[in-house]
Amino acid sequence: MQAKIQQYLLEVASATPSNADEAEFLRLRFLGRKGVLNDLFADFKLAESKDRREIGQLLNELKTSVEAKVLEHSAGKPKVLISAEDTSRPGWSVAPGSHHPVSQVRDELVDIFRRMGFAVAEGPEMEDDWHNFTALNFPPEHPARDMQDTFFLARNPDWALRTHTSNVQVRTMESQKPPIRIIAPGRVFRNEAISSRSHCMFHQIEGLYLDRKVSFADMKQTLLEFAQAFFGEKTAIRLRPSYFPFTEPSAEMDIWWGLETEVDYRMTKGTGWLEILGCGMVDPAVLEACGIDPQEFSGFAFGLGVERIAMQRFAIPDIRALFDNDLRLLRTL
Repeated sequence: MQAKIQQYLLEVASATPSNADEAEFLRLRFLGRKGVLNDLFADFKLAESKDRREIGQLLNELKTSVEAKVLEHSAGKPKVLISAEDTSRPGWSVAPGSHHPVSQVRDELVDIFRRMGFAVAEGPEMEDDWHNFTALNFPPEHPARDMQDTFFLARNPDWALRTHTSNVQVRTMESQKPPIRIIAPGRVFRNEAISSRSHCMFHQIEGLYLDRKVSFADMKQTLLEFAQAFFGEKTAIRLRPSYFPFTEPSAEMDIWWGLETEVDYRMTKGTGWLEILGCGMVDPAVLEACGIDPQEFSGFAFGLGVERIAMQRFAIPDIRALFDNDLRLLRTL
């Protein structure tokens, strides 16, 4: 049997298939279901025990030689790439990505205040009562707490989802000494009924500037610079007296929107003035609660809603459209 296998080895070594058909014939002759190796392995079972080691090595050598010979021919054979698609047809257009209106407006607002020297500060969205209310001059049972419509945590009523990003201002004043000049962009939560004009979740950007001899005039000039940078160089502003627990005096800032179209009348309720943000001088009680001497330092704070400005910028009539994840909105911007 050994001599027979040696003869097959010589046959394989001398084989020179010149095309695919000859290579396939060689493979089937030796490796097919009815091939030479299949018959040899059947005879191997009947061989004497003392010869099996040598016969097994010869059989493995024969199999390896056949496979190498077929592979050698296949390696030199030209490869034909077959594609299931017709590459001559026009391709599909890919729509470019787009930033969400809220993200666009937030980034632009942050960039304006950064150019004015404000650093960006962040804080937790889940906040304790001290940083969300008490340190901001909201004592217990104060009626101003009712204005916030808070989402309290069921298991711990001393914690809640923050109702404003003023908590970041408190944490900054506790950890840093003036001068402080920061803005705090972030998401806030109010337990309000969802409608076309209000939502239970929205975004704010609040600002804080503390230093020696900071005045109301400094605040007014800062906000005028912001308004003209965002709405246009000729934008006019006005400040109306208002009330916030953490600022005194407090004001609402409006910009002159105009009354050129029917939309202008509807947006400004026929006045031509559009409310943009709330602001005021930081109440001395807030400074004392954060460990800052109100006799030495003063400052101002302001806060604006990003969604409201985004709705004005992109003429979006319903705030719910900003949270519906409807791609049609992004495609129109």
